[in-house]
This record gives sequence, C-alpha cells and structure tokens, in this order.
Amino acid sequence: MPLVDIVLLAVLQALTEFLPISSSAHLYLYGEWFGAGYQGLIFDLGLHLGTLAAVLLYFRADWRRLILAALDWRPGRPLNDDQRLAVGLALATIPGGLAALALGDDGATALRNYLVIGCTQIVFGSLLWWAFWRASGASQGERSLSIGAAVLIGCAQALALVPGVSRSGVTMTAGLLLGLERTAAARFSFLLAVPITAAAGLHGVVELLRGDSGTEHTSFWLGASISAVAGYACIHFFLTMIRRIGMLPFLLYRLALGGFLLALVFLGH
Repeated sequence: MPLVDIVLLAVLQALTEFLPISSSAHLYLYGEWFGAGYQGLIFDLGLHLGTLAAVLLYFRADWRRLILAALDWRPGRPLNDDQRLAVGLALATIPGGLAALALGDDGATALRNYLVIGCTQIVFGSLLWWAFWRASGASQGERSLSIGAAVLIGCAQALALVPGVSRSGVTMTAGLLLGLERTAAARFSFLLAVPITAAAGLHGVVELLRGDSGTEHTSFWLGASISAVAGYACIHFFLTMIRRIGMLPFLLYRLALGGFLLALVFLGH
C-alpha cells in the first residue's frame, strides 16, 4: 500500500474512532473514493490496534487504579466504585463480542455500503445530539454507574458493528440517556473501547500472521503506529472541547454525509 494512503488512513482512523462519526464508515469511504478500492478489514483492525494503544496510554492511571481495585477484591466484600466500574466494563464487553462472532468478517464487510452508512449516519447522529442536549443538567460520573447500566451501554456498543453507527457515538448516547454527565459519558465510552478493540486487534494480528489476508506486515504495523500517535492527540482534543463545541457540529456533518450517500444511492451510483 502506498505510504500516503497508510498515513492518511491512520490519521482518519484516529479522528473518526474518537469523534462520534464512525471510523469503519470513513475507512471504507476513503478506499472507495481516494484509494484503489476498500483496503480490507484486516488492515482496518491494525489501525484499531493503534487507537487501542492510544486509549491505554491516555487513561493509564485509570486502568492502573481499576486493575489494582480488582485485585484487591475479596469474596464477601461489597464492591467499591472502582471495582464496580471494572466489573461493569468487563460485562459490557460481552454483547459486542458475541455480536462480532455472530456477524463474522464476511458479514461485517457486506454491511459496508452507501445505503447502510447513509441511514446510520443520519439516525444515530440525531440520537446522539438529542441525548447530549437532554443531558445538560446531568451530574453522574462514570464511577457511580451501576453494573446493569454498564451492560446496557455494552448492548448499545454491539450496534457499532454496523458501519456509520459509531462506537464512541452510540455508547455516549446510551451513557447520556442513562444519566451520565457529558464528559463522564465520553470517558466511559473510551474506557469501554479497550476490551473489544483488543479482541478485534488480536484477531487482526492472527489473520495477518496466517498470511491469507492480503495485507502487508509493514503496512499493518506502520498504520497501527501512526494511528496510536494521532489517536492520543484526538482523545485529548475531544475531552477538552466537548463542553465547548457540543454535538451540533458532528450532527451537521453526519446529516450532510448521510444525505450525500443516500443521494448517490437514489441516483444509481
């Protein structure tokens, strides 16, 4: 794969993974519009591996606290806030994992088309904007989230297997509707990305090592490295700016993109 495509796809992955506009949709559209066709699911998983590294590094203090809290638990003790959050994150990963196994690589690839992406961009972008507006007075932090609420957010995360939904967007929507404060919903969304993205990235590495994916090792690991650096910067930007810019810019972008894709469908392109 040409170096310019690797760099641009890696930066695109970093931006669209953490901004609520859907990375899977944009990676597909880049290949269709600017590349030599879709670059393949395995390369995309390599880019997700990079953004996983960004989340782990950015939230390293949070993960260290959660791991220590989990190791400190003993049978018979009630869960403290960190232990409850750790259990919630673990259980919330299960719905998405089961959905990914059921869908498979072929099913995930088949959903990458203009009609699906156009509809999901509009519908789920509108839901996120409404949930964000509705949560203007919320004050609940992610550490006070119940395990049941965390699992519900995990069920919403499973919907992100459909391109255009946006994993960060749909999990923030669910978190906001369940009473989380806006920044807390974003933080929980980013933390929840780790387990399922790790599983997806591991799957990508296994397929890469098998040699059947058609993806070059150099392209895979270079893309992962670039998306890790760009992803770290994007997390910081989004968490800093979410209170200032709100969700309206993302809604307008998603409506425009979704409308454009649907217009292409109806025009027969």
